[in-house]
Amino acid sequence: MTFANNPTPVAHLDNHAPQRELAARIARLTPQDGIHRSAIEALCLIRASAPSQPLPSVYQPSLCVVVQGRKQARLGEEVFVYDALNYLVVSVTLPMIGQIIEATAAQPYLCLRIDLDLRAIGELVLQAAPPPPPRAIDRGLFLARTEAPLLDALLRLVRLLDTPAEIGVLAPLVLREISYRVLHGELGHRLRDLAVSDGNSQRVGRAIDLLKARYAENLSIEEIADSVHMSASALHHRFKAVTSFSPLQFQKSLRLHEARRLMLSEGLEAAVAAHRVGYESASQFSREYRRLFGAPPRREIVALRLLSAAGAD
Repeated sequence: MTFANNPTPVAHLDNHAPQRELAARIARLTPQDGIHRSAIEALCLIRASAPSQPLPSVYQPSLCVVVQGRKQARLGEEVFVYDALNYLVVSVTLPMIGQIIEATAAQPYLCLRIDLDLRAIGELVLQAAPPPPPRAIDRGLFLARTEAPLLDALLRLVRLLDTPAEIGVLAPLVLREISYRVLHGELGHRLRDLAVSDGNSQRVGRAIDLLKARYAENLSIEEIADSVHMSASALHHRFKAVTSFSPLQFQKSLRLHEARRLMLSEGLEAAVAAHRVGYESASQFSREYRRLFGAPPRREIVALRLLSAAGAD
């Protein structure tokens, strides 16, 4: 297991006051633990009063900023740890394992998550300076230091939740500024690569979109590669560089996560969920489910329901 591109902790004294205000506002807006959607569609606020167990989930393109506490995200053998000094950008859909590792009732984990609109980011790139020369394909997520201009924009976005009448006009402008700050941050080129038309990273993004839409179908690597105008070998290499998965491993992970959701939220039996997501063999499904989630389907779902019920008490 390796700790990936975790920025060197550098204290920014000018960030202390806005960070305290941001933490106080998020704490007030999240009276209970959990994920809280907000009046700003792209923004949700997250609170936890204790460390969590490792939780496999599919991360969508987003900006995650911790303002109090600490969390880690594991992608394959790489671990990304982020806290109040740095933020996480997920630029493509990725199956990962998240875990809150620092939180107490007195100092809860507080985080804000902003959904990224890659199309809007692409438009923003076109208005900025020409992109840098092509470079090696990077992971579809990264950590970067939280600088004062980005923190200021995030604070202004959260303040808008107290003035709902202004959200429709001002929130899109602040969200655009936040995307701009990330694009011009220390690792913003990784996000730009996903927005450059017909670039290799964007082709990987299109392959991911295809797999998300058709995860239950038996797709071949050649069919996926042809759809994004790449050779099968080039797609395999670049897809793994961005996601740490091969395309077919990625599809399998999507299937298993969707089956888990169907069993947990819709009450489907394991065999029915397995068939729904494209598995022909229930035994194969059970083996692969256990390998990813650590327990057979029925046992893991029962444990999750018990944990959820305990948390509601």
